[in-house]
Amino acid sequence: MRVVSGKCKGHPLKAVPGNTTRPTTDKVKEAIFNIIGPYFEGGLALDLFGGSGGLGIEALSRGIDKAVFVDRDGKAMKVIHQNLESCRLEAQAEVYRNDAERAVKALMKREIAFDLVLLDPPYKDQKIVSLISIMDQHGLLKENGIVMSEHGVDVELPETIGRLVKVRAENYGITAISIYKYEGEGTEWQA
Repeated sequence: MRVVSGKCKGHPLKAVPGNTTRPTTDKVKEAIFNIIGPYFEGGLALDLFGGSGGLGIEALSRGIDKAVFVDRDGKAMKVIHQNLESCRLEAQAEVYRNDAERAVKALMKREIAFDLVLLDPPYKDQKIVSLISIMDQHGLLKENGIVMSEHGVDVELPETIGRLVKVRAENYGITAISIYKYEGEGTEWQA
């Protein structure tokens, strides 16, 4: 596992020990960011199921100003901190140990709006639709923001969630990604 592109390109990333997390492969990570970026001119990102922090770190490497990382696993917290430190990105990150739903509620209280939301939940614990719906209802995504969700190919996410529209869906082996934006934004992505 490594950072694929940007200022930290090629930097190795540690994986969370054990089999509780499934890191995004470099191939899938590169495909995701080629679709949603590939580079950013600032902004705020949320990596809600942080794992090793690979997706959020990739976003920071590619120009996102700041990222909030959330994971409920203590081992994941340690690895996220180690990877941020080794990439020298600690000053651009907030890291919280929390359940995804409770973290979203805490972020709502802070009245934060994100430019990029990265969702990579455990494939057996899919709460993607409800989480995206809550974020939409409570203004956690900026009007031109992007939600990227990684999920199993056996999961078919709806074309719309609240005011968000699926603008792209791709499969990579057992992994699928779905990209959402507000209607009228990014229509050039529609297949």
